[in-house]
Amino acid sequence: MALFFDQEWFDAKLKQAGRTRDDVASALSLSRAEVDEIWKDQRELASREVSVLAGLLAASSVEVANKAGISTPVPAAPAPASSDAALMTKLDAMDVRLARIERAVADLQSLILATRNN
Repeated sequence: MALFFDQEWFDAKLKQAGRTRDDVASALSLSRAEVDEIWKDQRELASREVSVLAGLLAASSVEVANKAGISTPVPAAPAPASSDAALMTKLDAMDVRLARIERAVADLQSLILATRNN
């Protein structure tokens, strides 16, 4: 499993599939800036996004999750039925927001500790 997001692998798979990061943004319903955050390992992928990327890149979900970094979840099952899709999308968005909040709290703790040591 990759410790960090493997940009080279993803770029090579995109090129092999004849796709671009803009295609990734469209498939994941994200902005290009959000996709760039993923590529810079500043945004984690949700399990639904791993599944979508796997289909886009003609790779397995496990391979995509392994190349996306240490904390990327591997989808446990195929995509949910369409009646559950809206709920899953909201949960995935909450997962992403929670990861950002946790990262921000860790950054704030580091800043506080740094100011106490000065």
